[in-house]
Amino acid sequence: QVQLVESGGGLVQPGGSLGLSCAASEFFISSYAMSWYRQAPGKERELVATITSTGGSTNYADSVNGRFTISRDNAKNTVYLQMNSLKPEDTAVYYCYAKKFGKTPYWGKGTLVTVSS
Repeated sequence: QVQLVESGGGLVQPGGSLGLSCAASEFFISSYAMSWYRQAPGKERELVATITSTGGSTNYADSVNGRFTISRDNAKNTVYLQMNSLKPEDTAVYYCYAKKFGKTPYWGKGTLVTVSS
């Protein structure tokens, strides 16, 4: 069964750091563009960051640019999101997303990140 499983969420103080992982099973992410989305309570899901299949290009939402870093290890079939200088407004459920032209995209079930003192 195809799965994307996020991990690494939790409670962190403002200004702190957290690293998320997304491990894929039953398919290889090496040919997929990978993204992280997030959804805060009462808000729509928004794109946070994207990385191309080779990792040669990344894009970030303005709200996280300079603080978050997306990366991938195709050999480990895993994508990462390093989050630094976290703010309370970063509190959300973070989702992993895999997209390939002509293929059904995949979503993970999400991991909760709470930024609070």
